[in-house]
Amino acid sequence: MLNVDMSTSHSCCPVMVPFEDVLFQVRKALQVGPSLVHKLLKELHEANVFSTQYYLSLFKHGEAGKQSLCEMIFNDEEDLARKLSLPIWQKWDISQGILDSAFSKEEDLDQFTDVIDAEAQDIVSDPAFELLPDSVILEYLDSILSGAIEDLLDPDFLDKDYLNFPAGDTDTTCTLTPEEDPFTEKRQISKRKGETTLNKPSHHKRNKKETVCAESPSNERMATIMSEGGPAFQIIQTLCPLTPPLISTVVQTGPTYVLVSPQSVSPGTQILPLSPTDGTVAPPELTTSVLPIGSLSDSVSKSLPSVSVGTLSPTEVSNRQPQKNTESSPLKTERKVRPEAPKCVMDYVCHAKTHMNNSCCVMRGGLRMESHYIEMHLVQRKLLIKSGKNANKCLEKELVVLSDSERKQGKLDRSQLFHNTASRPKQSVALLGKAGVGKTTFIQRLCLDWASGSLPQFQFIFLLNCKILDLTQSSYSLKSLLLDLSMSPRCKDSDAVFKHILSSPDEVLIIFDSFDDIKDFEGLLQSPAKSPTGNKYTIKQLFSGLFQKEILSGCTLLIATRPKDVLNQVLRKMDSLLELCCFSPEDIELYTSKYFRDMSIRENALTKIKTQRYIYSLCSNPLLCWITCYLLEHQDGCCDTMPSTLTDLYQRVTSKHLQLANQENSILDNKNRQNIPQLCKMAWECFKNQNTHANLISSTELVDYGLKSGILTSYETLAHQENHFADLFTQNLLGAVHLVQSKQVNEKMLIAHGGVHQKKRKIQGESQDVMQRFVTGLLLQKTPTDGISILESSMDLQAKMKAVEAHLENLKPNELVPARLLELFHCVYETNSGKFAKLLLKNLPQNLSFCGVQLCPSDVYVICHLLQHAIALKRSFSINLQDTCIPISGLKELVRLQCIKSFWAHTADTIGLWEDLHQSNDELNLKSAIEKFTLNPFKATQGYHIENLPLLVQIHREKKLPMSEFVSALDEGVPALMQLQRVEFELGVQNGPELFPKLIEVLPSLQSLEHLDLEKNKIGDSGAEKLAGALHFLASLRLLNLSQNCIGDAGVEKLSQALVSVPSLQSLSLYGNLIADTGAEHLATVLPDIKLLQDLDIKFNKFTDIGAKKLSAALKKCTGMKSLELWNDFIPYGVFEHLHHQDSRIRSL
Repeated sequence: MLNVDMSTSHSCCPVMVPFEDVLFQVRKALQVGPSLVHKLLKELHEANVFSTQYYLSLFKHGEAGKQSLCEMIFNDEEDLARKLSLPIWQKWDISQGILDSAFSKEEDLDQFTDVIDAEAQDIVSDPAFELLPDSVILEYLDSILSGAIEDLLDPDFLDKDYLNFPAGDTDTTCTLTPEEDPFTEKRQISKRKGETTLNKPSHHKRNKKETVCAESPSNERMATIMSEGGPAFQIIQTLCPLTPPLISTVVQTGPTYVLVSPQSVSPGTQILPLSPTDGTVAPPELTTSVLPIGSLSDSVSKSLPSVSVGTLSPTEVSNRQPQKNTESSPLKTERKVRPEAPKCVMDYVCHAKTHMNNSCCVMRGGLRMESHYIEMHLVQRKLLIKSGKNANKCLEKELVVLSDSERKQGKLDRSQLFHNTASRPKQSVALLGKAGVGKTTFIQRLCLDWASGSLPQFQFIFLLNCKILDLTQSSYSLKSLLLDLSMSPRCKDSDAVFKHILSSPDEVLIIFDSFDDIKDFEGLLQSPAKSPTGNKYTIKQLFSGLFQKEILSGCTLLIATRPKDVLNQVLRKMDSLLELCCFSPEDIELYTSKYFRDMSIRENALTKIKTQRYIYSLCSNPLLCWITCYLLEHQDGCCDTMPSTLTDLYQRVTSKHLQLANQENSILDNKNRQNIPQLCKMAWECFKNQNTHANLISSTELVDYGLKSGILTSYETLAHQENHFADLFTQNLLGAVHLVQSKQVNEKMLIAHGGVHQKKRKIQGESQDVMQRFVTGLLLQKTPTDGISILESSMDLQAKMKAVEAHLENLKPNELVPARLLELFHCVYETNSGKFAKLLLKNLPQNLSFCGVQLCPSDVYVICHLLQHAIALKRSFSINLQDTCIPISGLKELVRLQCIKSFWAHTADTIGLWEDLHQSNDELNLKSAIEKFTLNPFKATQGYHIENLPLLVQIHREKKLPMSEFVSALDEGVPALMQLQRVEFELGVQNGPELFPKLIEVLPSLQSLEHLDLEKNKIGDSGAEKLAGALHFLASLRLLNLSQNCIGDAGVEKLSQALVSVPSLQSLSLYGNLIADTGAEHLATVLPDIKLLQDLDIKFNKFTDIGAKKLSAALKKCTGMKSLELWNDFIPYGVFEHLHHQDSRIRSL
């Protein structure tokens, strides 16, 4: 019989649960099967429910009349259940969660076996097989070993005494000893050069009901076949081959053996589950179910992860992997050695490089790559993975926003595009960039690098333009995709080349340019191509097969796309996300100097560009920089003024294109004028279809006119020539002209497609944004254009003008989300009208927010331009620029505005702004920038929100910037810290514990703090102790929310002592923690000393009626308190009702 170790019960308080209920749960647990029972008992031992001595006693054989665990399960299950129930009942608060976890695993396994049973219901088992004795199974194992090992191993290996099987002491271990083997004479291994005897374990006859069960880990033995200079074969008998329901159907229940090959296997790091401090654990409400709504937050977490095991992102996991076993699993840095490629393959590669060198050397406008290309930098981006029904929407909402200083520090050049990190190779790379930023040009430059031998890791590069791929046909193969549909030349011996490609996938780079043209992403990754030789696939299926490594596994993929126009499901799985940077001011000057070779023309062009600051800001986009230079090149005189809006710029450039096309033809002016409306209609159709393909143009003359004017561009395919609009801006301008002029488009349709909308609509990306600006600019701005007018002067546009005006007047800026508010700013700017600017400024909310919208230089200019007139209307604003990537130069312009009374930007960028102003000796604006900076209310949802706060505190205390001496503007410190009243620390259970110490560093400087919300950050007792050390600095604190933070009695004891030093505290929430009776008593002791406390929320902790009565007694001394919420499942309901009747301030929910 088992002796119950009573030492397990002394450290825990009694729990309010009947013993019979616990006994029922233990009986149920013993039904899950021996192997799962063993795992369950092990977890109970690790949670200190069983002592070590008691746990080991369960696995001993019948000494002094005791039974083993297996025998007790099958012979006297009831007696075992009662003996196990006592220590489990004594620590039921810990044991309950472990038992629930075991039951959930059993349910999952039952579902699996039910499926197996259903599939095998028609299979009739062989009665003879069910009755096979164990000796037959062992002989069968011997035959396998005698045949397989002798055939696989070198004959010399069997000559030596390598077979070493240590004896064991359990009947479940495959220990082979000749003394106990009754079949030794029958199991001689046939010899080739020598003799070797293979021994087997002694086999005890078992009861028919007996099943192999798991023994104590300390008694495990394995048979081994040793070899010189290497690891050994291992023969392992499985603990429990299959679960009882499956065994009872068709599978024999005898012992099963596994022969483990001598491979070098890196042992995984074993993470042992740890109990929280003092053995306290969260009650079931916090671990297995959803907490009722009762805390100060909007939502409550479903579970709290283990203290010792953090959830790592894929990047963090991969970064840690190389540290586990670097000797046995080194990184694969050497490429596989392959046979030399056939001559026909090498000839094709040389031909492809020559072809690529010729086709990629020219940029748009006929400019040569070697003379006009500007080196573009890359920035590594990361995704913030979200969950929920809207997780697959616009990608820009998911990208982690970098500060301007972080972007500058993290710049990469082209040569680093495919550099592998220490964690894993980059086999899939996404190149992100807005329209016109130069993604296609960058890819051309990359192909030229390959052609010149600068990318030696790739023997093949296949460039695919998604604009011209037929996405509807299902007759493609991988071979046709690479050799026929790519920009590569025709291949004479395609079979040999494709065969070599399949043998060397890691030497292949496949580029999908204009990936955003694959608009229909539905099911993109659901039906991947499986066979590299199949020929019935669509382009999407082939991409999915490549992306998911179903075909040509090991190749490298590069996709180029706009961040607003691509599905998250694809980019989430990319190994690397890289964003192409815009032109810097230095790049703009360099490009202009390369475009204009003549010194005098170059200086005049630069002067004009810099004079018109909006155009200068647009030139940060390489396409718009080329457009501007093209316009300056073809201006008739030096006195021509520069355009002031995007609409004006593109009207002039398009008119100039059309004018030059007419001069080349020198005839058909009237006919060419008729071509313009047809091109506009075609552009509108493409906009509706979300593509650029001018496929409805049937007139050859119209196509020629579009090509000669630069409005269209052509792409050669195997079957035909395709014509597309040259760029998004040109297409949308012509589409806007159609909306404005067409009689088939009424005012309602015009507003639907060309106006900023209050309500959410389906995202159409940058195309929709540009269309809105052009429609507003064409109708409402009065600036004349040079050359041929795009708009027909005879058209009556008054009705549509009034409709757009009324739409702008009726918009409510205070109800717009930041992205739509920015578009409204742009549309108002395009009107070039003071009337609409004043109307906008009049209706703007006092608190402007562009938070989460990535601001480019042109965005910053438009905001500054419109806000500078607000001071005349006696309007002032507070502007939120957090998570906007605003450049420091733009931040400087905004902060200088008199109407900006306060601003909130990334802390690192703000400090960078101060240093920039200090270095330029602009002390007046420096002082203004320090005074205007605010942090209130401070809401930290990402790590970078709080990482720079300690540096800000250092500046506040030392009254100087990091790289300078004393700064007079800081003689009173940083006002933003002294005026901060509200802090919401929402980093969650993953990042909260790690970054909480940084917040503790900041708290002593927040003398005006009134609201501190730390809910659901898992700070634990250690975090509570750190917070207690800082509370006495917070003399103004009124609300403290510590809900769901795994705080136990030790943490509450420290907090209770510190709460007395917070004289203004009115509301305290400790909802959903681990506070037991001891912690409740600590709170009750200090409750009367917190004079101004009105509300205490301590629901869903783990104190019993003892702690509840202590708190109720203390409440009687607190005449100023309004409510005490203390309900939890450990308090008998009758006791709670009695306390509520005694004092109505005691509430449940």
